[in-house]
Amino acid sequence: MLDNNQEFKQSEKSIGCLGFAVCGLSFIPLIGVLFGIIAIVWGVTAKNLKLIIVGVAGILLTVVIYGSLGYFGFVQEGGVYDELRAKMAKTQLTSAVQSIEFYKIQNGKYPESLDVLQKSLPENSFVFLYDAAQVNMDQARFYYYEIIDENSYHIRSYGRDGIINTADDILPAQIENVGLVADYQVVTGL
Repeated sequence: MLDNNQEFKQSEKSIGCLGFAVCGLSFIPLIGVLFGIIAIVWGVTAKNLKLIIVGVAGILLTVVIYGSLGYFGFVQEGGVYDELRAKMAKTQLTSAVQSIEFYKIQNGKYPESLDVLQKSLPENSFVFLYDAAQVNMDQARFYYYEIIDENSYHIRSYGRDGIINTADDILPAQIENVGLVADYQVVTGL
């Protein structure tokens, strides 16, 4: 009398190279999950343990890759992704300054808020007014924007910590002959 494990090994059928090609496709991140599931189902129906193991390994690779990308991109502080977000925020702030100045030319005054500016932009505009340095994806947050007087304003990123007037705040590149006051100190109610 054979136990289940011996019966499983004895009934293994040759699946040919197509089965292992499907297993190989299971190592492609993201779409490999589909091929991994196909390999597992094929392995169970053909009673082929190798096919099942390789299919599971392909799925686990996708989980590990995307899990580590999520960690390094959104959780780890001080990594390369923080630097990239800071550079992106600086670039976006500089383009926002240009849009603010264009708004003033069209309307004779600076926009009351970035929401007003956002609504005045074309539908598929490449100007992004949401703070790129913010890691929290639960709610999008506009850059900090304040009109100082009728001829000047200040805009900055809150930085990773989300608190204004801290060392991680990001300022736009200085542009001459515009109303931007880059070295303005924000007065907080604390």
